[in-house]
Amino acid sequence: MIIAGANELASNKQLVDAMNVFPVPDGDTGTNMSLTVMAAAREAEKNGSLQVADIAKAASGGALRGARGNSGVITSQIFRGFAKALEGMEEAGVQELAVAAEQAVKTAYKAVMKPKEGTILTVARGCAEAAVRLAEETDEIEVFLKGIIEDGHKVLAQTPEMLPVLKQAGVVDAGGRGLLYILEGALKQLGGDLPVTLQDGQSTAAAPETNFASLASVENESITFGYCTEFFINVDHPDEAVTTGLKAYLGTIGDSIVCVADDDIIKIHVHTDHPGLAIEKALTIGSLSGLKIDNMREQHTNKINFSAEAPKAEAPKAEQPKKDVGFVSISAGEGLTKIFKNLGVDEVIEGGQTMNPSTEDILNAVDKINAEHIFILPNNKNIILAAEQAAKLSEEKKLHVIPSRSVPEGISAMFCYEHDADPDEMEAAMKDAIQQVDTATVTYAVRDTSIGDKQIKEGNILGMLNDEIEVVAEDVMEGTKELLRNAITEESEVVSIYYGADTAEEDAKELSAFIEEEFPDCEVEVQDGGQPLYYYIISIE
Repeated sequence: MIIAGANELASNKQLVDAMNVFPVPDGDTGTNMSLTVMAAAREAEKNGSLQVADIAKAASGGALRGARGNSGVITSQIFRGFAKALEGMEEAGVQELAVAAEQAVKTAYKAVMKPKEGTILTVARGCAEAAVRLAEETDEIEVFLKGIIEDGHKVLAQTPEMLPVLKQAGVVDAGGRGLLYILEGALKQLGGDLPVTLQDGQSTAAAPETNFASLASVENESITFGYCTEFFINVDHPDEAVTTGLKAYLGTIGDSIVCVADDDIIKIHVHTDHPGLAIEKALTIGSLSGLKIDNMREQHTNKINFSAEAPKAEAPKAEQPKKDVGFVSISAGEGLTKIFKNLGVDEVIEGGQTMNPSTEDILNAVDKINAEHIFILPNNKNIILAAEQAAKLSEEKKLHVIPSRSVPEGISAMFCYEHDADPDEMEAAMKDAIQQVDTATVTYAVRDTSIGDKQIKEGNILGMLNDEIEVVAEDVMEGTKELLRNAITEESEVVSIYYGADTAEEDAKELSAFIEEEFPDCEVEVQDGGQPLYYYIISIE
C-alpha cells in the first residue's frame, strides 16, 4: 500500500505542482511530497518484514531523511506519528489504523510552529476523524479506506473557504490533494491488481543515500586509518547511554566519527583499520543496513557495497581544519554560489525555488564541515522546516537555523559573521538582520489566474515584493521598474541587483542607472546571480 501510494503520487505530481497558489514557475508541492514518499517507499520495499510495525518504522525513517519542502516535512511527520502508534504490532485492523491516523495528525500538527487550516494538515485531520468514525462501522480495510478518502475529498473541497488565497487562485490545497493521491494508490493496491514495485525511473538506484565519506581525510600519504566504514543500526528508541558508549568505543579504533541517532536508527561513520570490530560492536545493539566499506588507500576507491542498489560514493575530500563555526547555505545559480562562498559559507546546496533540498541533503552538507556550531541559511520559506528537522536529528553538532526566506536575507545574515563572536549572539544578530531586508523578485506566470484584484495571463511578467505579487506587466524592464517604484522607500539605503541566467548584464546595468536617477540617495550594486527562472532578485535595505 505504501509503494502503491508513492507510485500514485509520482504519477500525478505535476498536477499537484500546478495547484501552486501563485502562477510562478516554482510550484513544487507535488515534487517535494513525491520525493519524500518515494524515500519512504524505498525503505519499506527493502525492509523484508511482514509486520506492520517494521514496515511503518522503515517508511517513517525513509520519509524523515528524504523530506523536502514544507509539504514533505509535514508528510514525514504524518508517517512518523503513524509508525509510533503501530509500534510492536505484527498486524493491524481498522481500530489500530484509526488510532494510528489520529497519532499521525497530532505529530504533524506539532511539527508546525503555527498550523494553518485549509492545508494538508486540515485534510489529514479530516481523514483521521473519518477513520475513527468508520472504525466503529466496518471491519473491512477496503471499505474503511474508501470512506476515509471520500471524507478527505469533502474536506479538500472546503479548503478554498478556509484560505482566501486558495479561493482567489481557484485551486484546492496542493498538499492535501497530494495526501489523497497517496491514499488512493493504497486503496487501488487493496484490489490486488497492482505490481508491488516502485515505478520505473524512481528505483532505489536513483535514490540519494547518506554519504558520510565526504568527511574523509584522504590524501594517501596522510591517511591514518585505511577503511571508511558506514552503516545504519536499526534499533528502537536508542537511548543516550547507548549512543555515547558506542561513540566512545569507535574512538578507540578509529577517527572521523559520526554517530547520530533518531527514533529508530543510528547512523554510523568511522575511519578505522578494523571495520569488523565496528560491525561486531554495532551488532550487539541492533541489526545493520546500508553497509559500505571503502579502502581509502587505493588510488581508485574499492567499494565493498552490501546494498547492491546503493549509489557510488563521492571521492573523499581532504579533511578541513577545525573551526568554531561553519555555514551551510541553499541557493541556485553559479553567481550566487560564489557570493555565498566569498562571504564565508562552507557548503552551498544547489536548490531553492525549483528544487528544495531534503533533510538528508542538509545533514550531508553539515557532515562535511569540521565545526561544532553550524549555521543553516535556507533562503526560502519552503526549506525552513527541513532545516529545522535536520537540526533535531543532528547530535554531533549544534545547528543554528536562521529562518531566511530569500537569498538577500541570507546574504544580509552572512554580513553578521564575526570570526570570534559567540554563536548564540551571532544567531540573534543574524535573525535581526534578515528582518531589515525587503526582497523583490521578477519572474513570469505559468498559467492564467487571478490574485486579489490582479488578472494574470500565462506569460505575464510578475513582480513580487516579499512573496506578494505587486506588479503584473508585459515587459520585464518596465515591470521591474514599476516594482522598484513600489518597493524603494525614503528609508531605503542600499539596493543590490542579482540578475538571472536569462538576463543580459546590459539590462541589469540599465536598471541600475534607473535606480540611481530615480532614487539618488540609494547606493546600487549589480552582481551576476545566474539564478534560473527569476530575471532579477533584488535586495532592498
